[in-house]
Amino acid sequence: MDAPSQGLPEHMIDVPVDTPAGGDGVGVLSEVETEELKSELIKVEDEIATLRQVLAAKEKHAAEIKRKLGLTTFNELKQNLSKGWQDVQASNAYKGASVKVEDLNKTITQSEVYKKTQATLSTAGSKTSSAISSVGSVLSRTLGEIKESPTFKSFEESVGNLKLFNSKT
Repeated sequence: MDAPSQGLPEHMIDVPVDTPAGGDGVGVLSEVETEELKSELIKVEDEIATLRQVLAAKEKHAAEIKRKLGLTTFNELKQNLSKGWQDVQASNAYKGASVKVEDLNKTITQSEVYKKTQATLSTAGSKTSSAISSVGSVLSRTLGEIKESPTFKSFEESVGNLKLFNSKT
C-alpha cells in the first residue's frame, strides 16, 4: 500500500484539522468550531469502532479458513521454525561453522589424549559392569541362603499361621 488511506471510503480519509497560530492545538475556538470538532470526533470514533468490528470479523473469517485448511497455530509455528532452520543451514555462516566444527572434531578424536581417555573410560566401564554383576550374584546367593535358614523358615511359618488365623476369624 502506498498510503495508509488506500482502500478506505472517501469519507474515512483523515482530514487535517487547522490549529491556532501557536501550533499546539489549544486555543480559543468559536462555538461553531467547537461543535464541528465534537461532531467530527464522534464521527471518527464511530468509524474506528466500525473498522474494529470489520477487522474482528475478518480475523474470525481467516481463522475459520485456516481451520478448514488444517492450519493450526502449532502447525504454522512448526512450519516457520522448519523454514527458519532450513534458512540457517543454507547460510554461509552455518556452512563455514559446520566445516570448522568437523575439522575440530577430527583433530580432537585423532589426538593421543582423546584416545587414552577413551581407552581408560572403556576399561572403567567394563570393570564397573563386572563389579555390579558380581554384587548381584553375591546378593542373589545370600538371599537364597537366608531363605533356606531355619530362622527364616520359622519366621515364614509364623506369618503363615497368622494369615490362617486371621482368615478363620
